[in-house]
Amino acid sequence: MKEPTPATATTILFRFTGEDRPGLTASLSDHFAKFGCKIIDVNQAVIHRSLLLGLMVRIPTDVDSEKVTQKMRRRAEKLELKCKHTHIEDDAYDIWVGGEGKSRFILTLLSRAVTAEQFAAVSRLVADQGLNIDVITRLSGRPKRVADGKPTRACVEFSLRGDPEDPDRLKASLLDLSSRLDLDLAWQQDDAFRRNRRVVALDMDSTLLQAEVIDEIAKEAGVGEQVSAITEAAMRGEIDFDESLRRRVASLEGLPETVLPKIAERLELTEGAERLLSNLKRFGYRTAILSGGFSYFGEYLRSRLDVDDVHANQLEIIDGKLTGRVVGEIVNAQRKAALLEQLAASIGIDCEQTIAIGDGANDLPMLSRAGLGIAFHAKPIVRESARHQVSTLGLDAVLYLLGVRDRDLVEQAKPV
Repeated sequence: MKEPTPATATTILFRFTGEDRPGLTASLSDHFAKFGCKIIDVNQAVIHRSLLLGLMVRIPTDVDSEKVTQKMRRRAEKLELKCKHTHIEDDAYDIWVGGEGKSRFILTLLSRAVTAEQFAAVSRLVADQGLNIDVITRLSGRPKRVADGKPTRACVEFSLRGDPEDPDRLKASLLDLSSRLDLDLAWQQDDAFRRNRRVVALDMDSTLLQAEVIDEIAKEAGVGEQVSAITEAAMRGEIDFDESLRRRVASLEGLPETVLPKIAERLELTEGAERLLSNLKRFGYRTAILSGGFSYFGEYLRSRLDVDDVHANQLEIIDGKLTGRVVGEIVNAQRKAALLEQLAASIGIDCEQTIAIGDGANDLPMLSRAGLGIAFHAKPIVRESARHQVSTLGLDAVLYLLGVRDRDLVEQAKPV
């Protein structure tokens, strides 16, 4: 005699919508509890007091599922909510569970203000690659209705499931959208390393600072235009960095060292620099300046921003004047990458747990070696080569790439 097929529990997805207020989720889940249901999956979002709540529940075999759905619809009605439900067939459920092992990615959209055109283009890109959007989260704060003149920031994070159908086309599309629609798009594997970054290394000139410091020194020496032209060529990767540094520093010979503090005082930080560094410190990150610039200014910023480590080139000074030479090993592209690895090793972490931020060609090896390498308002050669870029917002946009929300941040740096 054939054994009877054992009865299976009924799985139903309930969706509740309506005006949000305290106690709704508790009231609904209490009713499910009365029937001994198990909560298989849950997702809740509130947009401007509008509730969207999804609950996938498994109803025991000895409970009438129709009775449960009727009771829940009546309960929702009393709570002034709309209720819809969908029976999940066993095969469909098994396919859903099987998707758990698929790759996960985070796509972060950064802009001064997210437009419908930007949002639609990014959503279409995701769909074209055959990816599923699991969750969309706004990380930036609620925008003010009336502009107050301060720079705005907007960030939306897409949590994606699946593997891109064409990774090369995906990368090209990300770059294309960024340039056409005035936004930044960061694509990251959603893994344990992303959630456990521990070291942040920043370039100094034109990254942490708005200026190239050597150009500012050159102005004091009366060779500003000459040095600026060499700097630009070096940052574009057209001249060997070591050669360019020696040529530029040689032109400063005889300049009194007393001009250095005067230059330091007038240097302007990049937008978001203080907000980034103060919050990284709060969150326990180790921070470092890895610069092809000069240690005098790196130490000045260490004090001002409470940076942990500084590695930069040291100007030789004899009898109170610059000699036109640097002392010790030049901090060039390869040296920056090696220093990043040393920082990671010194606290016992993988390089995948590091973040590097820079703008010039001499930053590329460092950006490539870091788990999260960010080209910040970078030269074209750097934007094309780096895996991630920020060109529309300030340095504090890096916090969004870590998944940090505005509400978690301290808005101003500690006084110095």
